[in-house]
Order: sequence, then structure tokens, then C-alpha cells
Amino acid sequence: MPPARALHVIFCWHMHQPDYRNAEGVYALPWTYLHACKDYADMIAHYEENPLARGVFNCVPILVEQIQDYSDQFASGTFRDPLLMALASNDLKTLRNEDRHHLMEQCFRLDPEHMLNPFPGYRRLHEIYLRMRDDPVELSDYLSIQFVADLLVWYHLAWTGETVRRNSPLVQKLMAKGRGFSPEDRQELLHFLGDLISGLIPRYRALAEAGRIEISTTPYYHPIGPLMLDFAAAREAVPEAPLPASPHYPGGRERARWHIQRAQASHPQQFGIAAQGMWPAEGGVSAAFVQMLGEAQVTWTASGEGVLTHSLLRSDTDVAPRGRAEYLYRSYRLNGQGPALFFRDDALSDTIGFDYKTWFGHDAVTDFVHKLESIWRQTEDQEHPVVSIILDGENAWEYYPYNGYYFLSELYRSLSNHPHIKMCTFSDYVQDHPEAIQNLTDLAAGSWVYGNFSTWIGDGAKNRAWDLLCAAKRDVDQHLDALSPEKQEEITEQLGRCEGSDWFWWFGDYNPADSVRDFDDLFRMNLRKLYILMEISPPEALNEPISHGGGSAESGGTMRRTHTEG
Repeated sequence: MPPARALHVIFCWHMHQPDYRNAEGVYALPWTYLHACKDYADMIAHYEENPLARGVFNCVPILVEQIQDYSDQFASGTFRDPLLMALASNDLKTLRNEDRHHLMEQCFRLDPEHMLNPFPGYRRLHEIYLRMRDDPVELSDYLSIQFVADLLVWYHLAWTGETVRRNSPLVQKLMAKGRGFSPEDRQELLHFLGDLISGLIPRYRALAEAGRIEISTTPYYHPIGPLMLDFAAAREAVPEAPLPASPHYPGGRERARWHIQRAQASHPQQFGIAAQGMWPAEGGVSAAFVQMLGEAQVTWTASGEGVLTHSLLRSDTDVAPRGRAEYLYRSYRLNGQGPALFFRDDALSDTIGFDYKTWFGHDAVTDFVHKLESIWRQTEDQEHPVVSIILDGENAWEYYPYNGYYFLSELYRSLSNHPHIKMCTFSDYVQDHPEAIQNLTDLAAGSWVYGNFSTWIGDGAKNRAWDLLCAAKRDVDQHLDALSPEKQEEITEQLGRCEGSDWFWWFGDYNPADSVRDFDDLFRMNLRKLYILMEISPPEALNEPISHGGGSAESGGTMRRTHTEG
């Protein structure tokens, strides 16, 4: 049992993928189900195997919707994802050349060091591909159907989690076989993946019902709420930030409220109980947006360390220097009202997200525990200090050996048995220690990335995307009332897809070109579909790419490092 003064440690794993379905409902990208087989399965397994561990999983509704959609596809045997269609095919000879080309491009999109090189059979396929990729069209003509079959199987095996491999005789059998996979092998693997994905939501729900984890939510399609309310929120942290030509997002307040209410309505349907907390998309907060969360009866929310720092600088009259330990490891409430506010320890979160991937698991855990013990000593004047560790629940593990298995399993064992540490959830902390919540007199608008919104607005391409969205929203406002109720609902839903944060995240030359292309295409496709639903010709501007990318961002651009040691 932890002593009277324990360091409360809250892990919040943010689980999110945008809607990858195109205008026909076909999945343009497979990341939702691939991360489900690897990361969402592994992450819940670690909690299942460590009964004393506690933590928070923030499950974005549009991710949950897609997982359920994939479950339905497996149940029906009718697939709308090209990879699964190919895996399920009884005769790969019927694949068109362009389909084979797509498969060979897709089936090497992963981190080769940890997801390809450890497997000789998969590595051999890659070596053949590298020799011939100068002419991929000829490659797809020349290579045998067996190459395509083996490639499909190995790609899916590489995207299974470490806990999945250790507990599945089928996965072990296929990995041992290594090559020459038969149609029967592919069908066995397909059925196995279907059972794995269909069982995910029930597994999370079971641990939540047992009180071992908390499941929180996010506004439905993951929009940046403060920017929907006011573009000028971007200038609170970056006063000179260029803004879109549109003065504001039309009807942004109503749209932000729609996403919040939609999330709150869907959460009990999947997890059985209402969500107490809401991680805003990208930790994006402002005073006005937090007030809106309070009006929606949200119990807690959270953001990044930089937001707290900016907020205290704006509101603190004490000019004496203050160390992080004096302000970071607390919970706050804005002017004594609304949800409790927690702020991410950027250094600890980024260390897991970016640094420990190159360490031995035991050494990383030892170092991490030492850091927490140091915080416990530094906060001896606080009766209930709390550390919030918030990061992606999927993207980091691709770059860890064994999908982070040794690090995570030992981490949970070490922390749950530590004499001075208490693993808990945000709701636990709010309920058990209401007296520890401090008053915050001002809240600076910002996100968990750099404490500002520069990742989603201010760049030329990002601002162009906002202007295209604003123009579409004005057209929706002008034409919606004249349409049938059924069409109105379809348009409102499609508008929600267009409002997601991910499109703006990927615009920018610092991101990899292939990812920028993918998300640029999807964003403009979603806007075109919105116009088609309104029976309006889409603007010509939607035929031109918004951004091209070309950078080599860390971790493929899926995450951002927000803290620099020293």
C-alpha cells in the first residue's frame, strides 16, 4: 500500500486515427486496422497482465467507429480495404497490375529496423523488391503470385503485436514457415485477425468496468476546438502568427459543440458508461473552449506543459523564479469552475515517445523510475502531487524492439509495486483529492505541441486549407435548409470529417512527401464529397494539391517532440 504521501502517476495513452475512408467508403489507407492488430491489442494486454496497473486510454470516437466498421467487414466477409481484399482473395491471379503495384508499395511501409529486418523471410522479399523497384510496373508483371502472397502474409505478421505473437500458435506457425504461404494460410490468418480486431473494444470495456482503466473521449472527428471558436486563439502564444484570409470559422461554436455532444452520445454505446473526461484534440485548449467543456459536464481535461507555463506567466504576479516542480505536478481549475485541468510532463512523455526506443528495456525503466523518484522528493511540500504522462498510444512502438514489450511490461510492474508511487486515473484523482485542485486565474490558448497552434495554422499551406474549409462551410450554411432531413444529416456528418485536425497536421514541407500526399488527397476528396452531397460543383481549387512535403520528420512525422533536455 502506498504511503500517505504518494506521487500519483497517470498514464494517458491517446488512441487516434482519422477517418481513412474515401468517397466510396473504401479505406484509402490501412493504418486503423494495422494499429489495431499491433498496438491497440498490445496496449490493453499489458494492463490485462498487470492487475495492479492503472491508467487512462483516450479513445477518439472516429477511431472506435472504424474499428467497429472493420469488425463488421470481417463478420460479413465483404471487405472495403484493399489490403484485406487481397489477403481474402481466393485467387491472387485476378489482381490487376495496378493493384499489385499498390500492394508492393504499401507492404513495405513500416520501420524496417524493427518490423522487417528481424524476419529473414520478409527481409528476403524486400531485397528482391529493392533490386527491381526502378521499374515497379515491370516488377508487378514479372514477379510471381507467390511473391505477392508471401508479401501479404508477412506484412500482416509484421503488424501483429508482441503479446499477440507470444499467445498465438497460428502466428508462430506462419512465422516459422517463412515462405510459400498457401491460400489456406491466408484464410487462417484472415480469420485470426478478424477475431483479434472484433475482440478489442470488449477487452477495453471489461477493464474499464472493473475499474482498472479509465476510457476518455475526444470531440468526435478530432477538431481543434479553440480554432473553431476563434482563429485569433493562435496569436495568444504566437502574436505574429499569419492567419487564414477568412476572419473566422463560420458557425464554429455550434460545430465545436456538435463534436462534443456527438462524442458524448457515442461513448456509452461502445463502452457502457459515459466518459468523465475529454482529452481535447491535440490538447488544444482556450478559456472559451474549456468553458464549453464545463457546460457539457466534462469532469476533467488536459493539455501540454507549455500551455500551463504560458498561462502562469500571464496570470502570476509573483516575479520570483519558479521551478517546474512548484507548478507542474498539480491539478488546476480555471477560476474555480469547470473541469479539472491536468498538464502533461513534456520531458517524461517525450522520453518514452522518442528516446527510450534505443535503450534496453530494463535500463529505460530504471531511468524512468529514478526520474519519478526525483519528482517525489522535489514535491515534498505537496500532499498529493500528480504527474501526467500523455502521449500517443500507437505510434511510438513501431520504433521499439518487440513493440515496446519489455519496456512496458517491466514499467507497469515496477510502478505498481513502488512504495512511493500510486498509479491512478484522472477521474480517480479528481474524486479522491478535490482539495488538491488549485485555482488558475488565466488560461493561455495552446496545444500540447510547443504550447501553441503552429502545427495546424499559420503556415501558408495550412491557412489555404482552412480557407477552403471555411468556403465549404459557408456553402453548407447557405444550402443546408433547402435539403431533405436525411441529406442534411449526411452533409453534417461529412462536414465533421473535413473539420478533423489531421489534415492540417500533415500540411507543411517538413513532413514526408508520401504522407503529405495521402492526407492532402483525402482532405480534398472529403471537401469534394461535401459539395457533391449539396449537389454543387466542387471548386476547381480542390483539384490542386495544397502541400507537397519533402521533409524527413522524426518518427515519420506521426509525433512531435515538445521538450528538449537542457
